[in-house]
Amino acid sequence: MLQEDLREMIDAGAAKRAADLVICNGQLVNVNSAEIYPADVAIYRSQIVATGDVSDYIGPNTQRIDAKGKYLVPGLIDGHLHIECSKLSMTSFAKAVVPHGTTSIISGLDQYIVTSGLEGIREVLNEIDQGPLKVFWGLPFITPYTLPQSNVGFNVTAETHREVQKWPEVFGVWETVSEFVENQHDDVMKAIELARENRLPVFGCAPMTRGKKLNSVLCAGLRLDHESYDHQEMMEKVRKGMYVLIRESSISHFMHENMKIVTHLNPRISRRVSFCTDDVIASDIMTNGHMDKLIRMAISCGVDPITAIQMGSINSAEAYRIDHLVGSISPGRFADILLVEDLREFNIDTVIAKGKLTVEGGKMAYDLQPPVRSATLLQSMKLKPVTADDMKVRTDLDAPRVHALSLDVDFNVPFVRKGRNVELDVVNGVVLPDVANDVLYATVVERFGKTTTKPAVGFCSGWKLKAGAMASSCAPDDNNVICIGTNSEDMAMAINHLAENGGGQVIVRDGKILGFLPLPICGIVSDLEPEVMAAEEEKLLQIARELGCDLPDPLFYMCCLQITAIPDYAITDLGVIDFHQQKTFDPVLRCGCSHGKLHKH
Repeated sequence: MLQEDLREMIDAGAAKRAADLVICNGQLVNVNSAEIYPADVAIYRSQIVATGDVSDYIGPNTQRIDAKGKYLVPGLIDGHLHIECSKLSMTSFAKAVVPHGTTSIISGLDQYIVTSGLEGIREVLNEIDQGPLKVFWGLPFITPYTLPQSNVGFNVTAETHREVQKWPEVFGVWETVSEFVENQHDDVMKAIELARENRLPVFGCAPMTRGKKLNSVLCAGLRLDHESYDHQEMMEKVRKGMYVLIRESSISHFMHENMKIVTHLNPRISRRVSFCTDDVIASDIMTNGHMDKLIRMAISCGVDPITAIQMGSINSAEAYRIDHLVGSISPGRFADILLVEDLREFNIDTVIAKGKLTVEGGKMAYDLQPPVRSATLLQSMKLKPVTADDMKVRTDLDAPRVHALSLDVDFNVPFVRKGRNVELDVVNGVVLPDVANDVLYATVVERFGKTTTKPAVGFCSGWKLKAGAMASSCAPDDNNVICIGTNSEDMAMAINHLAENGGGQVIVRDGKILGFLPLPICGIVSDLEPEVMAAEEEKLLQIARELGCDLPDPLFYMCCLQITAIPDYAITDLGVIDFHQQKTFDPVLRCGCSHGKLHKH
C-alpha cells in the first residue's frame, strides 16, 4: 500500500504544493452526507487533498480532467473476495475489474497462502503494490478451513498470527468460520486473542448461523458476515450488531433475496449493509461487470442510487475499519474516483485509481504488465501419478448391490450439498458409478507431496455427465486436485495431465484431452488477459455441455465440493466429510436406507 510522506501531504492539503491532477466540473456523489452537488477534486500523488473550490491547488503543471455532465463516484469496494477463484493473477484481475469501477478489495489471499506459503504471499503483495487495485489483506484465521483438517501446502497457525498480524499489509483476521469458534479450536482462539491485542477486526463466516450459535460467535468478536442464506437470517445478524454483506457471486445469487432487508424490512439499516462477490470468473466479469453490476442490481431492486453507491463503497470501508483510507471522495483518502454519466445505468467511462488515470473510455489507459514469477509460485504441483485402479470405490460387503451416499449439488446454491441415497452395482468388490442415474465418482488428490496414502473416492450427483471426467487444481479452499468422472480411466488421465503440466483445469473423454486450461501460477491462476481467460472458460463450458452437464458452471460447481464449512457433505483428500459430525465416513452405507433420505451417521 502506498505510504506518502506525511509532511508533504499536509502541505498539499494546505495548497502549499500544487495538485498533480484536478477533476473539474463534476457532480460529486458524497456518500458521507448522502448528497450530490457540483465540486472539483484536487489530487496530489495518490491521495485526494481537496474537494469543492480547488482553484488554489492548481499549478502550471497540474493535469486537468473535465468531468462536465458526469458524476464523481468513489471507487467501489468488493467486501469479500477469493480473487484466485477467477483463475486470473493479480495483474490480470486488475485489468478485468478496474474498468468496472472496482478499486479496492478485501481478501484473504487464502488460496495463494495454502499453495505458496508466506514467501509466495510476499511476492503477491509486491505485485499488488505495483498495480492500480488495492487489496486490504485479512490474514486467514487458520488454514486449511476444513474440519477435519486436510492436507495443504502451508498451514496458518497461531504462530503465523503471532508474526504476521504485525505486518503493515494486514487489516484483520479473515473468514473466521463459525464452527471453529464453536469448537474453540486452540489456534483460532489464539488468533482472535492476538487480534484483540493488535486491535484488528475479526471477519466472520457464519452461514446459516442464528440463535445461540450466532450469539456465541458474536461473543468471540466476529464483526461482520458475508453469508446469509435469506434476509431473515441477515436481519437477525444486523439486530445483534453485525455488519452484513450481500453476496452476489458468479454461482451464488443472493442480491434479490437479501436486499429485502432494506426494501421490505427497514430502509434505515442500509448503512450496515454492503456488497461482495466472494467468487467470480472472468467470463462473468467480461459479460456482466463486477461491482458496477451489483450497483445496477441494487437499483433494480428499488434502492435509490446514492444508497446503492454507499453499499458499494463507504459501507464496506466502515465495516472493515478502512474508511480513513478508502470509500469516499474526501481529503486524505486514496484518489479512487469514477466518472459516471448516469447513476441508474451506472456505465463507467473513466477511473482514477491511486491518483492515476487508469481507465479512459472504458479501457485501460496504460499497459499493465505482470512481474516475473519465482519458482515458489511456479512449482507448487508435487502430485505423484495415480492409476485407474486408485480411482475406484471398494467394499467388503458381500452383495451384488449396495446402498451408498452421493453428494448431491444444489443447482441454485452450489456450496450446499445434500446427501442422496443411491443403490449401486458391485462387481468384484468394486462399487460402480451409475451414469444413467447421475451418480459419478468423485475424488480429491493431495498435490503438495504431504501424504503417501491412496486417494479416497466417493460419489457425487447433479452434473449429469454422460461420459469422461473433469479435474481442477484450482479448487477452494484447499486447492488439492478435485476430479469427478464416469469412469476410473479418464479420471486418472485427467489428474495426471494436471500433475504433468503444472496445474489447471481439464476435461477428458475416452482417453483424449478435450480441453485444457493451464494455470501455472500456484496451479490456480494465470497471467492470461481477462478476455482470453473468458474465452477459455467458455470452451470448457461448451465441452462440459456436450458431455451432458447442464449446471450453470460445471467446473466451478465441482471445485466447491472441497468446502467443508457449509452443510451437509463435502469431500477432501481425507475422504467424504459429514459437516454435522465433522468427520469422514464410508460412502458405502452399512445399512439399508430408502432412496432420497439423508443417512444419519
